[in-house]
Amino acid sequence: MDDLDLDRELGLDLIPAPVSVREVPPSGRYVLDEETRVEARPGTEGVARWLRATVGAATGLPLAPGDDDDNRIVLAVDPALGRRLGPEGYRVVVDGHAVRVDGGGPAGVFWGAQTLRQLLGPAAFRRAPIGARTGWGIPMVAIEDAPRFGWRGVLLDVARHFLPKDGVLRYLDLLAAHKLNVLHLHLTDDQGWRMEIHRYPELTRTGSWRARTKLGHRASPLWDERPHGGYYTQDDLREIVAYAAERHITVVPEIDLPGHSQAAIAAHPELGNTDVVDTAALTVWDTWGISPNVLAPTDHTLAFYENVLAEVLDVFPSPFVHIGGDECPKGQWRASPTARARMAAEGLADEDELQSWFIRHFDRWLAERGRRMVGWDEILEGGLAEGATVSSWRGYAGGIAAARAGHDVVMCPEQQVYLDHRQAPGADEPVPIGYVRTLEDVYRFDPVPAELTETEAARILGAQANLWTEVMEDQRRLDYQAFPRLVAFAETVWSPLPAPAARDHPAFERRMAAHYARLDALGVDYRPPGGPHPWQRRPGVLGRPIEGAPPIV
Repeated sequence: MDDLDLDRELGLDLIPAPVSVREVPPSGRYVLDEETRVEARPGTEGVARWLRATVGAATGLPLAPGDDDDNRIVLAVDPALGRRLGPEGYRVVVDGHAVRVDGGGPAGVFWGAQTLRQLLGPAAFRRAPIGARTGWGIPMVAIEDAPRFGWRGVLLDVARHFLPKDGVLRYLDLLAAHKLNVLHLHLTDDQGWRMEIHRYPELTRTGSWRARTKLGHRASPLWDERPHGGYYTQDDLREIVAYAAERHITVVPEIDLPGHSQAAIAAHPELGNTDVVDTAALTVWDTWGISPNVLAPTDHTLAFYENVLAEVLDVFPSPFVHIGGDECPKGQWRASPTARARMAAEGLADEDELQSWFIRHFDRWLAERGRRMVGWDEILEGGLAEGATVSSWRGYAGGIAAARAGHDVVMCPEQQVYLDHRQAPGADEPVPIGYVRTLEDVYRFDPVPAELTETEAARILGAQANLWTEVMEDQRRLDYQAFPRLVAFAETVWSPLPAPAARDHPAFERRMAAHYARLDALGVDYRPPGGPHPWQRRPGVLGRPIEGAPPIV
């Protein structure tokens, strides 16, 4: 019997699937009750706080500190386990004496605690007890586990539609429940600037809201005439970062440049190509697509964004900082005497090299401050910036080229893991965007292209599922697009699955039947397996469906 069969036989239905599961004699269940203590050994104090705040709240058990030999949960960092499985590896052992959660590092202990929560059943995912219950039984098992990838990420686009701080904190809890460890926050775009910058208050005073919003795809005739906006203060973001760190999640900020910058130009017209367009007449963009209004290649623009990024670095301790670099139309630069003068002065052959000049400047600037730049795969155009990490979104090709050139890669191909794409071909699918990407399609995603050598494949840091919010106006729509597919994605980046075609999707669906109860307890408005609920539909709102199977590019 393999580990997944044993998982199913014992009724564990763990997601992501662990590396190893075995029964521990004697068979039966270990019961947590009012007397159960939590022994938090050095380095695990944060996990103990999380257990009391979440599992303790759901069960009503105090989980008080203590080291009662006969009734306790022991949390410990095990360096030997770390050497074997890495700092995120863990071991959970439930026997007749205690529940032991060991990790290769504090993060491993935390992921083991997440598995322990799953062993307690769906009710352990609620925020308060739902009935009188004196004990919580856990099967006698030993589980050993470690992630396949170190970057298991989700992009949350809060620029197109603002998600209030509480919604971001909620999503961090959802990521943690699925052992995902990177939140990429897309903070700026044409449609909104979401981070307070003390030196430039106009960025949020003007740039954080738009007068109205296109409903549906940009070809739709419909508008929401209500102003839309919002932003995070720096203290809000520090709170988000601290909340994430307690859950062993890194928050990677993105400040998009030189394209996707109309909100910044609306707030500070001098940042745009003033010798080509009347930038003072620009407003925060109210529709979707790619704005032609991009940053001017001037010393002032460089200094402005250096000042912005200095404040970003002060708030976000992430070793990685994302600067976008994607979808930058070159029309204004081609028409701009200022841009042509810059190209001549720098010895640049064309506008692609001018974009590369922008990117390389901030790559060097970040490197001098001990940070690593990440950019979308357009940063390959005009020459790859030294030291840059590539987010490969237009397919696998950019990631393959970057890995072969010795650069680190995060795989997030649009055709596979853009969760704004529709989940089914039916007419009831709300605001259908892009290709059909079913739960099974996402489950068969693999971040490592077969054509890479072992050395090249080692450059794949992991993968990321992206949630672009042009047609996700609130938390419920975000839930619908993310779940249950984000669950499948989480397994693909954590578990040692076979090749995509050999994966046992029916077995995954059987485990999902139990996991839907966990999502219900968490209050996630996911897409049901049979199709959307009536309130999840958006009849009459135009999308942009693409027919056929997505290409592997």
